[in-house]
Amino acid sequence: MAMMVRTLVLTAAMTLTAGAQAQERYALVGGTLIDGNGGQPIRNSVILVEDERIIQVGNTDTVAVPDGYEVISTEAMTVLPGLWEMHAHLMLNGHADYDHWHPTYADRMEDEIMPASAVQLLLAGVTTARDLGAPLDISLSIRDRINSGALPGPRLFVSGPFLQHRTRPGAEHYRWGIEGEREARARVNELADAGVDVIKLIDQDEMTLAEATALVDQAHQRGLRVVGHSHRPGEVLRGLEIGVDNFEHTGLTTAPEYPEHVMDALVDRTARGRISGGPLFWTPTIEGLWNYSRTRDNPERLDTNCWHRGLQPDTIADIAASIEHPDQLTYMQLTPLRAPTLRRKFEQLREAGVVMMVGTDSGIPMKFHCQSTWNEIDVWTRELDVPVMDTIRAATYWPSVFMGVEDQWGRIQAGQFADIIAVDGDLLTYPSLLQDVDFVMKGGVVYVEDGQVNEDILPESLRME
Repeated sequence: MAMMVRTLVLTAAMTLTAGAQAQERYALVGGTLIDGNGGQPIRNSVILVEDERIIQVGNTDTVAVPDGYEVISTEAMTVLPGLWEMHAHLMLNGHADYDHWHPTYADRMEDEIMPASAVQLLLAGVTTARDLGAPLDISLSIRDRINSGALPGPRLFVSGPFLQHRTRPGAEHYRWGIEGEREARARVNELADAGVDVIKLIDQDEMTLAEATALVDQAHQRGLRVVGHSHRPGEVLRGLEIGVDNFEHTGLTTAPEYPEHVMDALVDRTARGRISGGPLFWTPTIEGLWNYSRTRDNPERLDTNCWHRGLQPDTIADIAASIEHPDQLTYMQLTPLRAPTLRRKFEQLREAGVVMMVGTDSGIPMKFHCQSTWNEIDVWTRELDVPVMDTIRAATYWPSVFMGVEDQWGRIQAGQFADIIAVDGDLLTYPSLLQDVDFVMKGGVVYVEDGQVNEDILPESLRME
């Protein structure tokens, strides 16, 4: 591992609390920089960071390190923007039985489960995440605590509860049913007034056209983009009809491919581009399906303790017991039949011209927040032949564009927030290096260095012994 040599002593400005705010000047020097813009990597890069922001980017020939900067060597490392996870569920952490999980841990979501999920994502190199389904008040509380610096975690964008035609008994805290156009608009207004960042629809093909149209129209009037669950052909077609901005999942269960009429509708939408409000975005969440059989047959993959961080011993034991027999999980029984269809469906979506974004459904059974994002990137690059640079853009730049914050996050350039990660080695050749992120900086605060977590700046409840 390339050692990061400090040339100045870390000052007391890095306080030993979860709310530590950057009061430092850092120079990251020597690494190969992938800046997120899609161009050639910058060799022997220099990145100057002051407080929360990047103030200058170049190389050792063009940027001199001013006096007063703490130098962190990134020699032999690949440096890139912090990753985005565009489909996370912080209220889940890998447990296999939702009927047990939700009532058992409802009172522990805000103080244990979601803070644990958040810090696990951050320490895996995810500096921004989109949470797509959780109780409204808790989602907003966790987001605001993180964004204020009171809680360590990725910057969060949240949807709060799903909106759907009818909800499930016992799931009303994170699923809201819709009946009628008036209620559709009222529900969107309730979420918008509360301060959510995006609206999520599910089962939109079970709504009336008037209801579904009202949801999207009202969201757009309130300046919110709409994410649509997309497992069934009807969900996709209805979503296209009403103007959904971003589809989630690689659906149609065991069908070998998306049927021609669905593809025709997708191509028609992508062909209209800016006329329809910009690109059509898609988050395929493919990794969990792709890797299930491998995990089932090699369950030692689940033995890592990275997902233990922040969880109480009884919670850890409960999760472990629920996934002790991966082959017996009802949730996964169709997955081996779905997996062979993924390559073709993924290719179809790319051929249709949708803009892909990296997201994983992290938190669902056996999908731990500390592993999911890098596994998704690994499958895209190693199995599905997506160029590494394109994949990195799908996990950095394009998510920031979708959320409308590309002037703040998603790239390494002057003026952006200093959300920076690094791995030891050549990431463009070996993208699996992301499984062991060596350096994590978010907003100018260093959380991981030389592969070691800076435990001192985490609250005691989120530290590992």
